[in-house]
Amino acid sequence: MPRRATRRFLPRKTKHRILKGVIYVRASFRNTIVTVTDTRGQAVSWSSAGACGFKGTKRRSPFAAQTAAANVVHTLVNQGLLKEAEVMISGPGPGRDTALRAIAKSGIQLSYVRDVTPMPHNGCRPPKRRRV
Repeated sequence: MPRRATRRFLPRKTKHRILKGVIYVRASFRNTIVTVTDTRGQAVSWSSAGACGFKGTKRRSPFAAQTAAANVVHTLVNQGLLKEAEVMISGPGPGRDTALRAIAKSGIQLSYVRDVTPMPHNGCRPPKRRRV
């Protein structure tokens, strides 16, 4: 009789220890998503304004972005997983500055902050003008 392989499901918090990570802040006009990855790009934890309980137009507010950033960083700092981080900010949304302030206030040492918003070098032709 062959032995059945036993599979253990480990909780998300004890996957692997990272001391240096990358924090991606994606601030769109409707929502702010904060993702923490290790240096290889494997996602460790994430949070968004919508996941923190903000719905509708409150989701785009700077306070919602601050709450999302504080939420994801707080969980990792409490587990002792994150000591130093790089921050990549993308998007034109209203929550980008407050999310950065919340990350900086959390006690994580920031090695650098970079704006990685994609900017066209006069790329695609815009659609034709609307006539009403």
